[in-house]
Amino acid sequence: MKRKIYNDLIKWKNLKENKMPLILYGARQVGKTYIVTEFGRENYKNMIYVNFEQDEKIIPYFETSISPEEIIKILENYYNKKIVPQETLIFFDEIQNCNRALTSLKYFTEQAPEYDIIAAGSLLGVSINREKYSFPVGKVIMKTVYPLDFEEFLWANNKQLLINKIKDGFENNNPIDEILHKEALELYKDFLIVGGMPMVVESYLNNTQIITYTEIQNLILSAYTADMAKYTENSQSIKTISAYESIPTQLGKENKKFQYSMIQKGARASIFGESIDWLINAGLVLKCDKTTRGDVPPNMYADVSNFKIYMSDVGLLCNKTKITKNNLEEYNQIYRGAITENYVANQLVQNGYELYYWETTNGSEVDFIIIRDEKVIPIEVKTSEKTKSKSLNSFINQYKPDYCIRISSKNFGMDNGIKSVPLYATFLI
Repeated sequence: MKRKIYNDLIKWKNLKENKMPLILYGARQVGKTYIVTEFGRENYKNMIYVNFEQDEKIIPYFETSISPEEIIKILENYYNKKIVPQETLIFFDEIQNCNRALTSLKYFTEQAPEYDIIAAGSLLGVSINREKYSFPVGKVIMKTVYPLDFEEFLWANNKQLLINKIKDGFENNNPIDEILHKEALELYKDFLIVGGMPMVVESYLNNTQIITYTEIQNLILSAYTADMAKYTENSQSIKTISAYESIPTQLGKENKKFQYSMIQKGARASIFGESIDWLINAGLVLKCDKTTRGDVPPNMYADVSNFKIYMSDVGLLCNKTKITKNNLEEYNQIYRGAITENYVANQLVQNGYELYYWETTNGSEVDFIIIRDEKVIPIEVKTSEKTKSKSLNSFINQYKPDYCIRISSKNFGMDNGIKSVPLYATFLI
């Protein structure tokens, strides 16, 4: 599948100065291994693929010397391949399982920058937060790999012409043809259910496969639970699994703020805070902090004790709640709103935004606050064409932003400083 991260890999390969090893991190099954192996196959004469999770026998070789010269010799002998700078890609997969390999990247930057090295790790975000790991700060380039965003989903569906129309409508605030608008909304509904995990999307597109996309989603969720059990201590794993399992219920409330008491009676941050951090570092959830001001960057007035938690992939959320495209409209407005918010959160994070929402003591709330072109932009999310909102009007009256964004099922347009963005065009924000 065509992925946006591929362009970042090409830019990295073509760097002439300050070339450093590249680290890709993200949750399991987001496509890290696939995209790197495709990149290696298409852009290098050969590739050394080291998977520290599948082939543990190679790990002891890194326990002696981790000088670039020694590592190159080890890899050449172990894989019986000659490593030639710029012609060979060295790919360290699941690098979090070999601390010394992770540390060695520092020395490749300092002593042997001519070698092209990419490292990836499904639980790298967890691993680098452990004290025992010596992370090569400032000596590597880091990129996050996410599930497919909606544009990549449209690419997979061969909808480039529709993408062009959507981009034109977004840039010019002009409604697109109503037939195209309805087609895009239907594809958006498909995306809510399928989500952006590459294997799931592939199964959705290929109806002849024996295993369905929902079964693949189940396997991914089971793998996540297995990781929680494998990579945390017994007492902690139970808490982490419980916190993760509570997310659909948390989002199903009218007040979607994360409440520890919904994990279990008497639960507190002191008991479950570490579990939430693990889920965030593993890339399985997204955290959206509350901010109390709308005229300055949201992090300046963040209230970190009040936050929302979204799942990293909206399709996995729908799977856990047994929502299908056929019964989506049957769910109450609150839950459909939660799914829509989760989708928007996914798209915003994939575009590089930190997640914040705005809330006041009198109950006014705006779903997301972002910084764009050095300006504070409020974003309101609606599931339908009904777009009246006292909260957004309250924000506008109080802070007078240059413009606002309202995401809904309405077509493109601009009205009284509110930019109307259809749900399917969120990837353009």
